[in-house]
Amino acid sequence: MAKKILIVEDEQNLVNNLAEKLRAEGYSVMTALDGEEGWNKIRNDKPELVILDIMLPGLDGLSLCRMVRNEPTTKHIRII
Repeated sequence: MAKKILIVEDEQNLVNNLAEKLRAEGYSVMTALDGEEGWNKIRNDKPELVILDIMLPGLDGLSLCRMVRNEPTTKHIRII
């Protein structure tokens, strides 16, 4: 089974390019265009890695990172 990577980024072109390259390397890629959507996907899908933008609409990346680290079921997830 392919390792799951979540990209949380609000620039669609960047998301598309990065997702395409990661999929070509065999990863299962999920995307979220804002922090709230990213948080839902992190809690529900438990990716192995999150590529996280800091400046996001709504819930910003730093706040999302704190939420991930403070939640016992997600604190082990790697974040770049």
